[in-house]
Amino acid sequence: WNTYAFYVLYADIDEFDPSQYTLDYEKINVMDRWILSKLNTLIKEVDKRLSNYDITGSTRMMEHFVDDLSNWYVRRSRDRYWGGDMNQDKINAYMTLYTVLDNMIRLSAPFVPFMTESMYQNMIKPFFADAPESVHLSDFPEYNENLIDKDLEIQMQIVLDLVNLGRSARNISEIKIRQPLQKMYIVSENKLEAAYEPLVLDELNVKEIVWADDAESLQDFQFKPQLRTLGRRFGKNLPKVNETLAHVNGRERYAELKEKGYIEIEIAGQLEELKEEDLLISAIQAEGLATASDHGITIALDTKLNDTLIAEGNVREIISKVQNMRKESGFEVANRIHLYYADNDELGKLIEMNKETIQSEVLALEISPLKADVPFVQTWNINGQDLTIGMEVIQ
Repeated sequence: WNTYAFYVLYADIDEFDPSQYTLDYEKINVMDRWILSKLNTLIKEVDKRLSNYDITGSTRMMEHFVDDLSNWYVRRSRDRYWGGDMNQDKINAYMTLYTVLDNMIRLSAPFVPFMTESMYQNMIKPFFADAPESVHLSDFPEYNENLIDKDLEIQMQIVLDLVNLGRSARNISEIKIRQPLQKMYIVSENKLEAAYEPLVLDELNVKEIVWADDAESLQDFQFKPQLRTLGRRFGKNLPKVNETLAHVNGRERYAELKEKGYIEIEIAGQLEELKEEDLLISAIQAEGLATASDHGITIALDTKLNDTLIAEGNVREIISKVQNMRKESGFEVANRIHLYYADNDELGKLIEMNKETIQSEVLALEISPLKADVPFVQTWNINGQDLTIGMEVIQ
């Protein structure tokens, strides 16, 4: 329903009529081809499952597809609907989403009859004179084998796995997604083709992907004594062993352990050898990296920030606050605005330096210092700095 509402919102604004266009598969982008491949795979599998009376399996597959549609395809494609011109890419976006919704309405009609009927009567029936009176009089959708691209689906799943791990690493580091980072290190047997890397970089707001060979190189290690083997051996000196292990260089000692089969520490003036069975070893976050692992994939985000990255993060934070103000002020999605700023010279200069980017993102036709009598004014915290933002609709 949320995806349907999104389509209707922008289609109404653009007065988009799907009967006036056709979906040209040769002109669509990789996201369009992926969702159409997933759609046709879904139709094929649901048809097969329903033939075997597998109702539960069918609905679970549709649920997973709707999640991919809403939380990945639409979210990655939504800026394609914002432009004022009905260019080819915008037509492709509309027609791809319309095609998916048309098929999903008919596919899910037996499961949610009233909701799909409402959607059908609003977005399909009015545009096609020969359309059946009801969705329940329409043909069940048929899959197109030529639109199913399994390699593309596999690659996009790798993208989604990397993105999910990247978000987890962001949460671990407590660095917002709006703050750009320089590098993302990846260790995985499943390699991602270079053509798909920009999706990961853009989604996680990272500049560069570096493929690494060893997950252990992205982690640090913490050592503690194994009481079962070292308690009797060191007796009263065991606390000293614990204290010494707590201050060793985890990465260096782990490499030493793997190379020699033991590490050496000095206790009470004597050099002692500790084997792997003498130690409790835990992988921990390395300094300057935020690491996450799952299903044989390890990623690490370089969390070190320079002035350029911090400035970019502030620009994104300003854009986010302006978007929040637009919603809170009750502006229409398509409203163009005049944006104002005040009370922070440093951020003011930053806004002027990035004026075109901000204007494009928030639909601002003009940006200037705050004047009197601006109707919507609010002070925001931009990563520890206060900035006053004002806006008004340009009629």
